[in-house]
Amino acid sequence: MATVIEVFADIGCPFTHVGLRRFVQDRARAGLTDEVQLWVRAWPLELVNGAPLDAAFIAEEVHDLQALLETQAFLGFEEAGFPASTLPALRLAAAGYRESMAVGEAVSLHLRTLLFEEGKDVSQEDVLQAVAADFDLDVTAADLDSVLADRAEGERRGVIGSPHFFTPAGDWFCPALDIARDADGQLEVAFNSERFDEFIHSCLV
Repeated sequence: MATVIEVFADIGCPFTHVGLRRFVQDRARAGLTDEVQLWVRAWPLELVNGAPLDAAFIAEEVHDLQALLETQAFLGFEEAGFPASTLPALRLAAAGYRESMAVGEAVSLHLRTLLFEEGKDVSQEDVLQAVAADFDLDVTAADLDSVLADRAEGERRGVIGSPHFFTPAGDWFCPALDIARDADGQLEVAFNSERFDEFIHSCLV
């Protein structure tokens, strides 16, 4: 039986994109792709925060992450193409998980690749329809209900923000990165290799 790692996250969160990329890479190196699955649950920040994510703010975070990490993670990111809402993409990811754990994970990762590596606006109907067709998915009203249910479940379990992982050994908020702001409000990001290794070990053993 596969181990399921839950993570509450928003598709528009660049920190999540970094964490998921690194998780998937380490899982593949360990030869555990089939044995350890990701359940990427919705943590819709526009509902949590009461306002859509700000494209300029996200672009600032992406800029700082590009300086810290490999640029491939944000190769084609376009501030102008950042979605006005991530709810339609989260709903599509939920449709993937309604099909199977493997399909849901693949859709969740693909949507983030489109946004951060290919500069696609994942709120646009043509983009979403293409993804749905690629994975042979039909999105229904139940999938929006699933997004809202994930948010409620995240609140019940004390989710701090995006991404917040739940593993057999405990829970981890944004384990790959240390994130803070200095006295002038400038973003400060550092990769926490020791903490990330500890997190990965808790998932892959």
